[in-house]
Amino acid sequence: MDIFVKRPVIALVIALVLLLSGAIATKKIAVLQFPQVESTSLVINTRFEGSPAAVVQGFITDPIERVAMTVPGVDYVDSKTTAGQSLVTVWLKLNEDSNAALTELNTQLNQIKSEFPAAAEDPSVTLQRADRSGAAFYLSVDGGKKSRSEVTDYLQRRVSPRLATISGVQRIGLHGERNPAMRIWLDPVKLAALNMPASEIWSALEASNVIAALGKTENDQQQINLLSNATFKTTDDFARLVIRKDQNAVIRLKDVASVELGEDTGTETARTDLQQSVFIAVWPQPGANEIRIGDELYPMLENINATLPDGMHISIGYDGTKYMRAALTGIFTTLLETIVLVGIVVLAMMGSLRTALVPLVTIPLSILGAVAVIWMIGFTLNLLTILAIVLSVGLVVDDAIVVVENVARHMQQGQSRLDAALQSSRELLSPIIAMTLTLAAVYAPIGFVSGLTGSLFREFAFTLAVAVLISGLVAITLSPVMSARVNPEKGREGKLTRRVNDYFEHLRTVYDNALCRVFGWKAQLLTAACLLSLLMVPFYLFSSKELAPVEDEGGIMMIVEAPATGSIEYTSHYMDSVVNSLEGLEGKTGIWQVVTPSNGFGGVEFVDYDDRRQSVQELLPQLFQILSGISGLKVFPVLPPALPTAGQFDVELVVQGPDDYLTMVKYARQLIEAAYASGQFMFVSTDLKIELLQARLVFDRDRMADLGMTMESVNSQLKAMNSEQYVNRFNSNGKAYRVITQLEGKDRSEPEKLMDVTLMNAAGDRIPLRAIAHLEPEVSPQALGSFNQQKAFRIQGGVIPGITNDMALATLEKAATNILPQGYSLDYAGISRQLRKEGNSMMSVLLMSLMVVYLLLAVQFNNFRSPLVVLAGSVPLALSGALMLSFLGLTTLNIYAQIGLITLVALVAKNGILITEFADTLQKKGFNKLDAIRQSARTRLRPVLMTTLATVLGHFPLVLVTGAGAEARNSIGIILVGGMLIGTLFTLFVLPCVYLWLGKQHSVINQFHLLVDRESL
Repeated sequence: MDIFVKRPVIALVIALVLLLSGAIATKKIAVLQFPQVESTSLVINTRFEGSPAAVVQGFITDPIERVAMTVPGVDYVDSKTTAGQSLVTVWLKLNEDSNAALTELNTQLNQIKSEFPAAAEDPSVTLQRADRSGAAFYLSVDGGKKSRSEVTDYLQRRVSPRLATISGVQRIGLHGERNPAMRIWLDPVKLAALNMPASEIWSALEASNVIAALGKTENDQQQINLLSNATFKTTDDFARLVIRKDQNAVIRLKDVASVELGEDTGTETARTDLQQSVFIAVWPQPGANEIRIGDELYPMLENINATLPDGMHISIGYDGTKYMRAALTGIFTTLLETIVLVGIVVLAMMGSLRTALVPLVTIPLSILGAVAVIWMIGFTLNLLTILAIVLSVGLVVDDAIVVVENVARHMQQGQSRLDAALQSSRELLSPIIAMTLTLAAVYAPIGFVSGLTGSLFREFAFTLAVAVLISGLVAITLSPVMSARVNPEKGREGKLTRRVNDYFEHLRTVYDNALCRVFGWKAQLLTAACLLSLLMVPFYLFSSKELAPVEDEGGIMMIVEAPATGSIEYTSHYMDSVVNSLEGLEGKTGIWQVVTPSNGFGGVEFVDYDDRRQSVQELLPQLFQILSGISGLKVFPVLPPALPTAGQFDVELVVQGPDDYLTMVKYARQLIEAAYASGQFMFVSTDLKIELLQARLVFDRDRMADLGMTMESVNSQLKAMNSEQYVNRFNSNGKAYRVITQLEGKDRSEPEKLMDVTLMNAAGDRIPLRAIAHLEPEVSPQALGSFNQQKAFRIQGGVIPGITNDMALATLEKAATNILPQGYSLDYAGISRQLRKEGNSMMSVLLMSLMVVYLLLAVQFNNFRSPLVVLAGSVPLALSGALMLSFLGLTTLNIYAQIGLITLVALVAKNGILITEFADTLQKKGFNKLDAIRQSARTRLRPVLMTTLATVLGHFPLVLVTGAGAEARNSIGIILVGGMLIGTLFTLFVLPCVYLWLGKQHSVINQFHLLVDRESL
């Protein structure tokens, strides 16, 4: 482009615009761990206190699942039904409108409420992010001398509203909390003595504790709102409630029950180490700058602690941005190392600091320009886009290196600065456009990939493509002008420059002689190249595969399983043993736990990576060995997922079947045995466990009829004594809390004691429960699971070190094929679902990228043979060499490695373009095909080596990096560095032979050789 050489101010203005726009964007762009993904689930929680799981499933779960499947954008629906609770989760497809789905779901639920039992609570629907299993921050609350209900009440009134004001916070949740509740502990002896059924107390509470809406009085002068004391507020109000009044006495609630302001029914307990606590969960909005939330949270927490009651304190229990900050710091460090190494390469290859400035200036211009563009289109600065920027450092200098080398060569031949710049611009316009578009277009197919992979890596690909396009723009506009200014004219080169030039001239001669010998063995070389290229197939098939490498996030999760009949107190007691057993674990800073009656989860937090000798991957087997010795509980250590996806286990296989759960559990056990027998699993478990001990009340209906009792009256009395259903609510300082009636613990500690309670018939006669019913013990599933409205169970496991998720999942699939009878089917959840849906998506993208590059080059070369020379002479051997590295176990074939393979295609193709395009030009100037390819390979040797070394050393820090986020960078770095070295070596010798075999014979358009002296050949 002559205009930029003749009017250099235009080029400078373009460069300044890139700098200024990038500087502005860096201050405003959001910073996240991963690109923003609209990954949402709708969690429908419905409580039916006192009801067995089978009843809850039939009357509540099944109708909810039926309507949930009709919501637009649903990927799948699963459910878990336990005694007293139905939990249905609607998983939406990626990037579906969650608000529209929520609206439709609520509409559907309102239409089926009439199908629910009258005692069931209304379904509660929560919109939850599915791209993360937990909140970004968990705050641990030490209540001091306050009770747990008092702490909960204080947090809900005074702390949560303040935290919710932080910009970017979606919601504030509590774990292990207990809302205040008015507990009315019935005395069965006093009730029997007064011939009073428990249902009478329930009715009295319903009739006397009401919300009165009395309206107002008004006249032409004023209006006055009417208030009342119809709603109880204090324990004394409830204690003085008149239950029955006759001629002899007034019976108040305090005469038959003790009343206290206690805790509501709890489903979980939060703990920090051995201390009971309450956790505050801070959930960020999708796309919010989580680091900025943390920056606001810490000082706000200091201010809140200063105002807390004596003895109460809130601390940071878990900071999800800690890993993100470390990973971002590490990747920025890698970026600086990359820039320095690329600068050293350019300086060494050019022999002049002034000359090296030309490609080095391209780096900040391309990076800042790319940041400006991704900010303007709504992308974020995250681990993947920053990784793209790191990769771009080794790529964006390529075009500028080619330009500065070409201008220097022309000036060494005696041309003036202006003529050399003009001549170089005209010669390189076509190949620079071809190389730039090739490297940018190779990522275009990623834009068509669906699912999580496409959503995550679309920003990565676009960022890298934009940086490369901007580098091409800089190479066309600014680089020729700068090259003409900084390159010394002939005879004025510095000593180091002359020495470097002489070295490359000697290297060209050696290379040319080697190439002449290779041409004598052309057929043999091409045959060997074909055989080596074909090795990529077994290399690919026998490489270990996984969705993404697991990173060291500074913590290990724990999944806890307790006996089905366990209580919260039981699980908490044995968790003390877990905490104590890990006391001497190196680098441990704390253990947090959320405990439920039959299970729980938690995490072991460690010091920063640099402050400990072992990674979490190395600590995982040690932790498993320690936890395996814990009695009373099963505790499984797992690492957090590498990508933002639902699921906590390495493998989650869903088995759907037509049989009842008692039949299905046999197959679950066989699959677990097969998994352990494979030697690939550290642990295996299932969510289908037939071990929940229950006691069925079998009523004698004839006996009930003889005694004048109905099932409704018996149920209402037992409900009031044992079910924990709440009667209504009371007002306490402007908030409504539950009123719950129940027998005291000693009177319902076991089923046999409950048989001694006295019921009343219509005539007022006292009848013990055992007179009309008897107990039948039975064992049932701990939870009833379903998947897409079919009965289902899951096989969940953690793999041993050295085994990938794909290998373990394939083992389970093979076992399922041999074990499961006809009528059963397999599905997937969590990481396994992403692996099976998208595990090989990038390999299809690789094939599409090759096709895009081929068609693009066909347009550029105006024929279909030259692009074939470029790709056949460079790409297959480079891919084979890169896949050999995964075959040898240096890395797994994961999503990052596949991105590296796609990038490698464009990089080695760029070298092929340089050689092939110049050879075609020489043919048109009168050279025969052999002379043209020899001279082209000789002339382009220096830029090919310079761009290759810049790429290799620029990406080499990715190979050596350790710490947060290192595994992904290691994987892509190994593929690029190894593949580029092998690919370039083969390109320099194989591509000329391929050109002689497949290259097009061009007609002469100019007999005078302007640039090349054929005698030098």
